[in-house]
Amino acid sequence: MKHLVTVVVLIVAVTVIVGVFFSNIDLTPIAASAEATPIDWLFNLHMQVIAFLFAMIMVFVLYSVFAFRRKPGDDSDGDYFHGHTTLEIVWTIVPLVIVLYFSYLGAVTLADITTPGDNEMVVEVTAQQWSWRFDYPEAGLTTTELNLPLGRTVLLKMTSNDVLHDFWVPEFRVKQDTVPGMTKELRITPTELGTYKVRCAELCGTDHAYMLANVNVMTSDGFEEWLAGEQEALAAAESGPAAERGAKLAEVNGCTACHTIDGSPGVGPTWLNMYEEDIPLADGSTVKADEEYLRESIVDPGAKIVDGFNNIMPPKFGETLSAEEIDALIAYMESLGE
Repeated sequence: MKHLVTVVVLIVAVTVIVGVFFSNIDLTPIAASAEATPIDWLFNLHMQVIAFLFAMIMVFVLYSVFAFRRKPGDDSDGDYFHGHTTLEIVWTIVPLVIVLYFSYLGAVTLADITTPGDNEMVVEVTAQQWSWRFDYPEAGLTTTELNLPLGRTVLLKMTSNDVLHDFWVPEFRVKQDTVPGMTKELRITPTELGTYKVRCAELCGTDHAYMLANVNVMTSDGFEEWLAGEQEALAAAESGPAAERGAKLAEVNGCTACHTIDGSPGVGPTWLNMYEEDIPLADGSTVKADEEYLRESIVDPGAKIVDGFNNIMPPKFGETLSAEEIDALIAYMESLGE
């Protein structure tokens, strides 16, 4: 009985110490969404159970090592026993009950954070190496930053243009894979004003670590003002020079994630001073970077590979971009050589 009481007291003490230690460490960033509340509660419950299990295992092991170690001069054998049916039942049933209980809590939490909200706003998210694009279908806008109104549930409909990516904003606690050819859904209800970062949480290639975009949570009035301003800017751009439209298209379609415009090295050839230049190709030949070549490289990027670069550009832009948009992109590239 003395050993049992000592072990129980030590387990309780170590559990409290470990629990207090972890409760005073910021293991997670601030909670900035309604979905974060049940997730954080479940996380903290897991940590409490883990603290108890850690204490129980370590106390039993260390106490047994010291309390029941062989005494000097004692060469006798310990008591022999084949097994302990009661203990075996207990350490089978109790973990099973705990696992089933946490499975139930996980299912309830998942149902809670995926329930449709009132007056949901839809944003279409497209992931591609190595950038994000956000389309607001109701407003007819496309941006490279995700702007959200405070307190309103947002339904993100996500897909990928190339490989698997993963949409993750740590402050929102939720994440979702983006899969080529599929549309996945994720709901977020922002509760804290501020600017956060969406990052890719699925290894996706060379610039995976730099696949970031701002997430701006603003007041409802601020969001409406932003929408109005973007729509005015879009209308002005559509009637403006082709090069300006091309610059916007290059940004929202992820072109500048691979092609730099300042001459610095990138995943793809830089666009600075490229127009009308002789470009060395991987097969040893050269080609002039005129309008015909640039159009072909956008529509069929594998036709002529620039020397020193890999054939990794997705062959999708011939389908996703109109002829007018391709013309605008070429005009933008031409302007970078002026």
